[in-house]
Amino acid sequence: MSIVTGGRLGFVTFAGTVLGLALFGSLLAPHDPTAPLGAPWSPSGGGNLLGTDALGRDVLSRVLAGGRHLTLTAGAAALVAAAIGIAGGLLAGWHDGPLSRLLHTAADLLLAAPLLLIALVFAVTLPGAVAVIAATVCGGAPLTLRIVGDAVRQVRHAGFVDAALGRGESGPRILGREILPAVAALAGSEIGARFVVALQLAAALSLFGLGPAPPAPDWSAMIRENVSGAALSPAALIAPAIALAVLSLTVAVVGNAAARHARRPL
Repeated sequence: MSIVTGGRLGFVTFAGTVLGLALFGSLLAPHDPTAPLGAPWSPSGGGNLLGTDALGRDVLSRVLAGGRHLTLTAGAAALVAAAIGIAGGLLAGWHDGPLSRLLHTAADLLLAAPLLLIALVFAVTLPGAVAVIAATVCGGAPLTLRIVGDAVRQVRHAGFVDAALGRGESGPRILGREILPAVAALAGSEIGARFVVALQLAAALSLFGLGPAPPAPDWSAMIRENVSGAALSPAALIAPAIALAVLSLTVAVVGNAAARHARRPL
């Protein structure tokens, strides 16, 4: 096995482990993440590897269980936003007429609005997870539309597309069977990019108190709850922040790797 191949396998293993812990870490939690076990903000020791939080709950258990809601919410938002953006990009890149101009105008209008403000407006009227999905669609789908649309314009006059047109295939069939596979790697990288945006939005709303209801474990809520006790139990603040950063960076690196692969000549 070459060094390059071994490095890729190692990173895939690491990324899978990070995602697996974010989703299923609660299965490894040594204690009930919602049950008080000791005095608030106790230092590590006595069966609490990272100490306790503001209510005396085990920090390690809450960190292991605190990524599931964020990850599922960001994943759902990324899939919905990417699907809408990819569909819009296919149409905008295939057509040159009013439909393409309409899609690009709508994308420009959505991109002009502050994303966090959009998320806060949605959060006032919608459940937190739905608000994150709606805001990610508004802020992420337009970017995906533009990127995928540019890629479609680059390949729509390629030989395999002309051959499909010569066989009398319809536009939708060509988009689905010929062009979409050609831009699949790029589309996959867009899912990763939208995941990072959605994760940031979900974390921000949770910091504002618009995430899962207490006492459910949540990394962003842990940061908010333990700021005032950082001097007594630094791990209660630092551990969830590190977990959130590692998940976000891991997905971003995976998305960048997919984007580099997508930029190779078709």
